[in-house]
Amino acid sequence: ISDQKPLGCWSVKHGQILTCPVVCNFETHEYIAVHDDKVLRIWKNEDINLDKAFKATLSADVYRIHSLPHGGPLVLFRGGGVRSLDVLLEAPQQEIENLISGEVIRWSGAFMEDQQPVLIFTTEKDGDFFVYVQKPKLSSLHRYKLEQQESAKPLCFTAHITNQTVTLLCLYSNYSVYQVLIPLQQDTAEEEEEEEEEILSKSLLLNLSVSGAVLKGTSLVVLDKDHVAVLGSLAAPGKERRECLTIWNTKFQTLQTSKELPLGTSGQLWCYEEKFFLIHGKLLTVILYKCETASLAAAVGKLKDSQTPDVSLFLNWNTLEDEELVVSFQSQESVALKAESRMNLRSRGSTVAEKQSETLSVGQLLLNLQGASTFVLESELRKLMAKAPTPDLQATIGCVVTALTDRCKRNPKYYPQSFLQQIVETHALSYSLCPDLMAVALEKKDMLLLQMCLERFPDIPEEVTYNCLNAFLSMSEAYLQTIDVNVDSVICYIDVELDDKEVKTEIVENGFSAEMDQDMCDTKSPKESHFWSDGESCPVGLQKAALLNAVLHAAYTETFLLPHLKNLPAQQAILFLRYLYYLYVKCSEKINTTLPGIHSPTINQIMDWMCLLLDAQFTVMVMLPEAKELLSNLHKFVRAQVRFYSELNKIEGSLQELQRLNHLRESQTYSIEVLEII
Repeated sequence: ISDQKPLGCWSVKHGQILTCPVVCNFETHEYIAVHDDKVLRIWKNEDINLDKAFKATLSADVYRIHSLPHGGPLVLFRGGGVRSLDVLLEAPQQEIENLISGEVIRWSGAFMEDQQPVLIFTTEKDGDFFVYVQKPKLSSLHRYKLEQQESAKPLCFTAHITNQTVTLLCLYSNYSVYQVLIPLQQDTAEEEEEEEEEILSKSLLLNLSVSGAVLKGTSLVVLDKDHVAVLGSLAAPGKERRECLTIWNTKFQTLQTSKELPLGTSGQLWCYEEKFFLIHGKLLTVILYKCETASLAAAVGKLKDSQTPDVSLFLNWNTLEDEELVVSFQSQESVALKAESRMNLRSRGSTVAEKQSETLSVGQLLLNLQGASTFVLESELRKLMAKAPTPDLQATIGCVVTALTDRCKRNPKYYPQSFLQQIVETHALSYSLCPDLMAVALEKKDMLLLQMCLERFPDIPEEVTYNCLNAFLSMSEAYLQTIDVNVDSVICYIDVELDDKEVKTEIVENGFSAEMDQDMCDTKSPKESHFWSDGESCPVGLQKAALLNAVLHAAYTETFLLPHLKNLPAQQAILFLRYLYYLYVKCSEKINTTLPGIHSPTINQIMDWMCLLLDAQFTVMVMLPEAKELLSNLHKFVRAQVRFYSELNKIEGSLQELQRLNHLRESQTYSIEVLEII
């Protein structure tokens, strides 16, 4: 999530359908999926082809797989039967009992209690709802009937277990949340035989109404014993419905905080390790939350603490639309929330409110320094970074950089270039910690800082990467020679004379020469001779080459970068392709296809960017006369490489046989042998 890069992707064959959510086995670090109701698939992260992964066909339809951190995966079948994954894999075709004839499972959840897994699921039949509590290891199953509610029915369920009691929360269609308490029973054989169906009574927990408006909830999750979160749409008389995420204090039945979601949601809300996960528009949004101990003062917004000022530090809800500086607010809620949009969740979020006094001092200091002089500001910020504790260091530095960039935006004449470069160079930052930094650097044309960010930040959005590429290509060579750029990545393979023209050196190309492929064109127009001499002359200057190398190092997702590359002006696209072609030839000169230097691009990075650029600009390249010779040379060079490696493949067996014979021979014996390769 933090780097916005897909780590793996697996798909089933055409016609197959994944029929329940994929889960991870915490013990073996394997993924478990079910497709077409009965086909179980298990694979690891390094597996590429899902069709070749472990496969087991089961005897009954699977409803859901639940993975518990210390209890192993549990498989719940549509008929109500439950098996642990280990037991199921011993005999995949074992018969699965049908416990809920005619009933349909509506929800299920798995929990650990007294080191034993407990599975709870609800079913529906003819408008009646039933609750099942099962302990698979003890072969214990209890069935209850949920008390009916006139003119309303359950929409969704959630539960938690505390002190041997199951608390089942039900969100009903009358915009209310009800609570059902179910004690975990200790079974005996006599009790099981005499057990009758028990009707569970429910109590009203919350009315989801806000100032005359009704919250029509679609998802409900439990945060702790006193707080729940509800995702839904707020409908007020005469007003348009608005989707929002709300947090409620169940102890005092008050709305704790809420946030509108103008881009809409899928209606689903997930909660895991104090993080919300929800789809907001087309983005996965991650929101961190922290619940404080519920008190009446906090519930009504009048929390006072004699030991600390009445200020609570958290990131503004507005970060859902546009990430902002950490700010301080009067404490009106007992739940401090932080939102990270665009999937930019990094270590800044993980350090909130660990120690309120430490976090508070950072926020207050930044507020106090807003009007300070430049000297005082930078001096205090340096002290702040120097004394920040290790767990909070990244978060503190992120706040410092944000404070500096905010001042840059307020005061166009202010730009602490050396200070910002020093911070980026000496600390492990990321784009999400300081999202405005690269935008300010682009505006100020700070090429060295952009180069540092591209080489160091792991999570730069593709749009920002494209903006940097466009800026680098559009800048004149004369201007770039006047600014500071780190050329360590190019100085070892681009030789420059005092008149700034490249010195052509004698080279032996790996798998390519003019003699080997007579198809390579030696004829070229006078104007283009500098750029087209078999790819040996660098089409850009030293500084621009170093900046372009930094772009090649930036991580990206092809799907997101391709639309931006299509907007690259034609002349810049051709220049960039010339440089990539030059790098490709340079790599091919080396036996290990590796360029010398620090942060030099790899052959894979060069090839990936060439393919990406050709995909984005192919129509333009074909139509432009000045690109014709470049494409022709590139095609012939690649063809020569293919021929060369094809010839190597033909003698691969003979080379392996020679290697085997070398191992068999006495290493100290001198001999001359003639081996005929047939």
